[in-house]
Amino acid sequence: MSSRPYSLTLRLALIFALLAFALLTTLGVALYRELEHELVRRDDAALISRVDQLRNLLNDGNTLDLIRTKPELFQNMLGNRESVLSIAAPGQKPLLLVNPANIELPTVKPVPKDHILALSDVQHLPGLNGVPFATVAASIDSGDLGSLQVTSGRLMTERTAVLASYRLSVYILASIAALILAVVGYLLVYRGLLPLRHLARHAQGIGVSNLAERLDVRGAPKELLPMIESFNTMLERLAKGFVQLGQVSTDMAHELRTPINNLLGETQVALQQDRSIEGYQQLLASNVEELERLARMLDNMLFLARTDPTGALHQRQALSAADEVQRIADYFEGLAGDVGMRILAEGEGVIWAEPMLLRRALANLCANAIKYGAPGSDLLIQAVPDAEGVHLNVSNQGETIPAEHLPRLFERFYRADESRERSAQSNGLGLSIVATIMRLHNGRYSVSSEAGVTSFELVFPRREA
Repeated sequence: MSSRPYSLTLRLALIFALLAFALLTTLGVALYRELEHELVRRDDAALISRVDQLRNLLNDGNTLDLIRTKPELFQNMLGNRESVLSIAAPGQKPLLLVNPANIELPTVKPVPKDHILALSDVQHLPGLNGVPFATVAASIDSGDLGSLQVTSGRLMTERTAVLASYRLSVYILASIAALILAVVGYLLVYRGLLPLRHLARHAQGIGVSNLAERLDVRGAPKELLPMIESFNTMLERLAKGFVQLGQVSTDMAHELRTPINNLLGETQVALQQDRSIEGYQQLLASNVEELERLARMLDNMLFLARTDPTGALHQRQALSAADEVQRIADYFEGLAGDVGMRILAEGEGVIWAEPMLLRRALANLCANAIKYGAPGSDLLIQAVPDAEGVHLNVSNQGETIPAEHLPRLFERFYRADESRERSAQSNGLGLSIVATIMRLHNGRYSVSSEAGVTSFELVFPRREA
């Protein structure tokens, strides 16, 4: 069961929105922490300032009298119902307790008399219903009343409300910004992918009938250029493949017609009249000869159709030129001896090639040289290295090939000698296979024929650094 395709535009827009929301939220939280720290510092400083003022006031005896007679003055000094003030001797009932909201005062250890209050002396407690409570306590020397403890505190409801409102604003603004950015991002991505959609429509219109057409790189973003170039390269390979397959089909239809007609005609004639056993044996021998020719032709044509250029390039190896030419010489020694030819092999250097393809190219050249060479002559196989690579030469003595035939010798089914058209040993594909192998190796091939000496040269490029 296949999954539904997802929208790249929608996905990118959502990712963009999530990143924007995360970034704005992170920024808002950082600012929130800074604001919270500043408000806490401000509130703590206010508590410390209040206790310092009370310390100075309580050193005056008249102030103590005011505490006993008019405590409401101190209550008014606090300014709100969330503040708490307590002045008491240790272990005794408070001389003054201002607590309009009836907040339960925690037990707080006072700082010494001569200690200068700092922000670190303020204690922060959970408070009520999650609202923090800040308090600070200090000891003073009041003279007649002895040592007193001044405790001041405040429930931070206002600060909590301000921070809560700020938090809400951050989340709302971040959400709105993320939504706006999601819509804008979607539109931008959709517009940015327009060239890709144009390319997709163009590619959809390319078929077998117009494989020569290529995607246009003009106006395309540079990020798409590698994809366009790769697609055009693929189209080029496909076009070559279709041409190759079409050529193979045409050649097969053309070349198979003659042997099949021969087989069919001879067999029909044989069925229409009685023949001797020897006549049937001759007919079967003739048919076997045609069938062997067909088998070799099909094998060679399938080789031409199936050979993969990329695979050949990836399977190249460093091969000893001396070993390879000697291997071919040993293989054809018996066949050459049957016609009285002698094989001379010499070579040096390193050939950068796919082993099986190299040996097949040399084998085809040697078989061709033995087939057309003069009996009793020499067949020379040479490997000569230079700065370009390794030059392989296969030379034989025999009839000089006319110059007008040389450029076409490597074409499929081309024969310079028309008398060999019906030869079971010749199907006109040997040299074509050699040309294909050299093209796969990005090499060169050539032939020359002068003064009774025909020489085929293959150039295998040296290995790139």
